[in-house]
Amino acid sequence: MTVPNEKLNSAWWGLKIGLGAAALLAGLDKFFNLLTRWEMYLSPWVERLLPVPPGVFMSFIGVVEMIVGLAILTRWTRLGSYAAMGWLAVIAVNLVSTGMFFDLAVRDLVMAVAAYALARLTEVRQAAAPTEAAGSTSART
Repeated sequence: MTVPNEKLNSAWWGLKIGLGAAALLAGLDKFFNLLTRWEMYLSPWVERLLPVPPGVFMSFIGVVEMIVGLAILTRWTRLGSYAAMGWLAVIAVNLVSTGMFFDLAVRDLVMAVAAYALARLTEVRQAAAPTEAAGSTSART
């Protein structure tokens, strides 16, 4: 396999930093509600199923989002990206089920596609890494 070109590399870095930072910061904000009051995005039927108050649930969600963001930003990019993809799809379903926030649901689905693209690009980079290492080793000998 050939080494990914620089255009793919810059796309990978853009997705990695953008998606990782977005997940990390959104998760962190679940504790401060500076960006929005996150509980308002919970579907009423989801809220009824919760064994804890919505604020406590959102704090738990915040921890999960921070872990996913850190995974994307560190060496677990592929795993974090697939987790973000699934997580964003579930959030979109929740938003649609509120009967409003359709614009945010579409945004989250687009972000889920971006997370999928990042996971796939990461797989390409990982597959090319042994080839790149072998090529640089043979060039030295």
